[in-house]
Amino acid sequence: MKIIPVIMAGGSGTRLWPLSRGSYPKQFLKLIGDSTMLQQTYERTKEFTNESPIVICNEEHRFIAAEQLRLSGLTEPTLILEPVGRNTAPAIGLAANHIAKEQDAIMVVLSADHYIEDTQELATQVLKAADAATRGDMLTFGIIPTKPETGYGYIKRSSDEGTGIFKVEKFVEKPNQKIAEEYVASGEYLWNSGMFVFSANSYLSELKKFRPDIAQVCEMSMKMQK
Repeated sequence: MKIIPVIMAGGSGTRLWPLSRGSYPKQFLKLIGDSTMLQQTYERTKEFTNESPIVICNEEHRFIAAEQLRLSGLTEPTLILEPVGRNTAPAIGLAANHIAKEQDAIMVVLSADHYIEDTQELATQVLKAADAATRGDMLTFGIIPTKPETGYGYIKRSSDEGTGIFKVEKFVEKPNQKIAEEYVASGEYLWNSGMFVFSANSYLSELKKFRPDIAQVCEMSMKMQK
């Protein structure tokens, strides 16, 4: 089964103001090295697939994204443009619908503003997750916390399947300091990376089950594009 990267580049990226701002978010900046965060994310995808990515970004950033990808060698990128940001679920829904029009495939959802030093290890874990996703599993990546952090969401992990893949017991939004300290001390919680691996059809099936309103809007959007 094909592995198609989906790069989420629609964030406002204003936390590093005045370096980054609404018209030029941090994912389009050269913060570490000679390439931008978006370009580095695209380069990472080459280590686990030959398929071109789908890039989701705000409509006002379409030319910035397209030019940066062109400079990285991707001359005809697939861009899904959001007139208004509506967070992760509908953005992934649009990408899943785009893929499912022609085929089912494994989606690897990545954020455009991550810095990952060990890209080979990421590729190894992505391929492991993709193999599990071919059997219908839906996977996310957790990061072992190094400190009690109140700016991140957390994942509580449950049983280990013996392959380094854990079942997820629950997701928790950004906790206060006391709760974050308890999470880290327990050893049962991971930082939520916001990266996911699943098949397009699996995601659409779950979206229709748990958020039919979002699924319907995504389907309507795809029909309007035709």
